[in-house]
Amino acid sequence: MSKSEIVELPVLDIGSAVVPCCPPITAGALSQADAERMAAMFKALSDPVRLRLFSKVASYPGGEACVCDVSDVGVSQPTVSHHLKKLREAGLLTSERRGTWVYYQVEPAVVAAMSAMLDLRT
Repeated sequence: MSKSEIVELPVLDIGSAVVPCCPPITAGALSQADAERMAAMFKALSDPVRLRLFSKVASYPGGEACVCDVSDVGVSQPTVSHHLKKLREAGLLTSERRGTWVYYQVEPAVVAAMSAMLDLRT
């Protein structure tokens, strides 16, 4: 897989919720496709700056944060934008432009799927 390639996740439509489609790790060996999909999400979180940005957005009051509210992670603004873009491309964040600012929210269905995949209790 190329480093610049964006992996799109297949989804299941469950009522109004859209949930990424990957089985729990205890359900058996992951298929190549499922492993690549999930690895792209975990890879996006493997960078310390991205993990801090993700944490800031997730813990921000009201569940969404303006880029101006999370940019103090020790790197320049263009680098913050780059990392937020990578988190968006991995499906971990959604964004909405309002005027000159972009607001970010954690995509709960994707995070729930990552958590469910790693749940050993199933």
